[in-house]
Amino acid sequence: MTTDYSADIAAALARIADTLEAMKPGAGISAPALTDANAYHWDAAADALIPVPRVSRVPLAMLKGIDDVREILLQNSLQFAQGFAANNALLWGARGMGKSSLVKAVHAHINTSGEPGIKRLILIEIAREDIEALPRLMRLISKEESARFIVFCDDLSFDKDETSYKSLKTILDGGLEGRPENVLFYATSNRRHLMPRDMVENERSTAITPGEAVDEKVSLSDRFGLWLGFHNCDQPTYLAMIRGYCDEYGLVIDDETLRARAVEWSMTRGARSGRVAIQFVRALAGEQGKAI
Repeated sequence: MTTDYSADIAAALARIADTLEAMKPGAGISAPALTDANAYHWDAAADALIPVPRVSRVPLAMLKGIDDVREILLQNSLQFAQGFAANNALLWGARGMGKSSLVKAVHAHINTSGEPGIKRLILIEIAREDIEALPRLMRLISKEESARFIVFCDDLSFDKDETSYKSLKTILDGGLEGRPENVLFYATSNRRHLMPRDMVENERSTAITPGEAVDEKVSLSDRFGLWLGFHNCDQPTYLAMIRGYCDEYGLVIDDETLRARAVEWSMTRGARSGRVAIQFVRALAGEQGKAI
């Protein structure tokens, strides 16, 4: 009788343990086949990678005015794809100057380059609000040996009282697990330290130990081995961007007319950037009855 009673308790405890294990974040997730595409979106709520069959991007050669950072990021990504050492990268600076476009263009360029010794490079986009789920994603893809991964977060920044940046710090550099060797993390931001200046200044002015408070807030950006700055472009670069797009898409317009209209367009937008340039080119293509 006693033996049967003990067996019942053991069975009940086993069922409880199985239930608790199933309730853990990430429990039951198996590595996906990753054969449907070279780019995916991380759905944190479903713990799933959603294929992106067609990525919105432009050829690497069409990105003008960012030659230095383009070559640095390309070389870093190429080293990584070849299985060599590489750094996480933070692309920061002016809006519309091609930060996210560069990441997507470099990814496509490497996969089609035919360079020797390159493993398949997979781009995974993670939303800024899903950063706390990044450790689960890392564990999911760390076992995949046939490919290497760039996890990409566009427009990453943190506001006052947010603490999710701490989990990102741990996964980038430090902690028991650290970053898997087959994964790099690329992020874009308008802020060099990923936090608003007034937040950093407030920490400095109100903290008992200002230096330590500021270090805690800005040390996240130190986890990125590469800081690539993007700055507002001058008019010749802006016009070169537009001429490059026009040539690529077969739009016919003489240089004098192009210059006059492009300058007027930038004045109405109050800015000169790659984003403003492509918006002008879309308007021009529409006038000429072409899709781009």
